[in-house]
Amino acid sequence: MERLDKILSATGKWSRREVKELLRQGRVTVDGSRPTGPEMKIDPEQCEILVDGASAGYEAYTYLMLHKPAGVLSAVEDRKQKTVLDLLPRELQRRGLFPVGRLDKDTEGLLLLTNDGDLAHRLLSPRHHVDKVYYARVDGRLEAEDCRAFAAGITLADGLVCLPARLEILSDCEALVTVQEGKFHQVKRMLAQRGKPVLYLKRLAMGPLRLDDDLPPGAFRRLTDSERQQLRAMEKTI
Repeated sequence: MERLDKILSATGKWSRREVKELLRQGRVTVDGSRPTGPEMKIDPEQCEILVDGASAGYEAYTYLMLHKPAGVLSAVEDRKQKTVLDLLPRELQRRGLFPVGRLDKDTEGLLLLTNDGDLAHRLLSPRHHVDKVYYARVDGRLEAEDCRAFAAGITLADGLVCLPARLEILSDCEALVTVQEGKFHQVKRMLAQRGKPVLYLKRLAMGPLRLDDDLPPGAFRRLTDSERQQLRAMEKTI
């Protein structure tokens, strides 16, 4: 049970002050009746909440797939630089969304935005072994020995030991990299350790989610029912 004003403001469509005005003007109904006040507690999953006769659009959690472009920070806010939340309309910015994990500023690709903290924790925890797949183009010639080094677990220059990962060579200078961690600049540092610095990096997948080929850089969409079901199924196994 939650306060009605909190539920309405959580949709991102109205501020708390605007919600109070909607209620004062009698423009809100709950199951066909006028609410007793902003402090009225209801179950938003069980009650029909209408504003001016239309659904308020409440949802407990929001899940967005974003094709992060280069040059944008994977952060909620920054005083000087553009963040991934700046790519969203105001209504969605108000929903308390955050990126699940980070992509470097110059890295492109799949980024999940949500306000579901439990899901984010499961996706990011190394002990849950959630695969993250990247396409990498490097300066240098990739060889079978690089694949064996990734599979064994690379030790970086600062002594950090990475979990075993997969390197699938696509061409002399292109590969798919699959890791189950998210350490700072990890994929770039692993390839640099092999003497093959990254020229371009793009995340293609995270767990069951695959970047939509029809989603251009900077664009986003809500997850489909099928994608949400895959995430829920994954949560039961990790």
